[in-house]
Amino acid sequence: MKKVLLVSMAFALSLFVSNKSEAQIKIGVFDEETVLSVMPGIQKVDTLLQKYVSDSLKTEYEFEIYQYQTKDSAFKRDSATMSPSLKIAMKQEIAKHFMAIQNWQQYQQQKIQVKQQEFLRPFLEKIYTALDLVIKEQKYTHVFKKEVFIVAEKSDELMLRVIQKMKIPVPKEIEEQIKALNGGGTTPTTGGGSKPATKPAGKN
Repeated sequence: MKKVLLVSMAFALSLFVSNKSEAQIKIGVFDEETVLSVMPGIQKVDTLLQKYVSDSLKTEYEFEIYQYQTKDSAFKRDSATMSPSLKIAMKQEIAKHFMAIQNWQQYQQQKIQVKQQEFLRPFLEKIYTALDLVIKEQKYTHVFKKEVFIVAEKSDELMLRVIQKMKIPVPKEIEEQIKALNGGGTTPTTGGGSKPATKPAGKN
């Protein structure tokens, strides 16, 4: 599927270039997940999700089990004396709780994904604000997700430029990549692309 997508994208771009040969096209790729993984404070998202599961979803699950067991027991005990309409209503209630229990894993996963996006929103807003600045500064005309588009030039991997723009402390491996991107001159913690990484004499 990915190969088909890549081929289709390459074909579409070739048409675009042929139709607008006079326009200057600059293509970049962006890896959101890598930037998220190095952002300060991102670890607390896992802690918040675990708390959400234990405090909210676990309680909700236990409630469904309690409701199912209670109503099922009551139906078995009293069904002989129930009216037909009450029997139907009770069976529907029991079935609803039973289905909720049966489908709980899928339901829980959906709820966790929604809550995760809620917790990640502040981080993503910062990331895409920085990305927008990089796109404008570097004059990129098209940006694709890294997993669906391959660009050979390291300078077109906007993930590195976004990390530098946000001045995020990063592992040595990524720091070296950013130094190479800037011709060996700066690191993300020093900020700007034109200042040398070495500090003036006499300053810490």
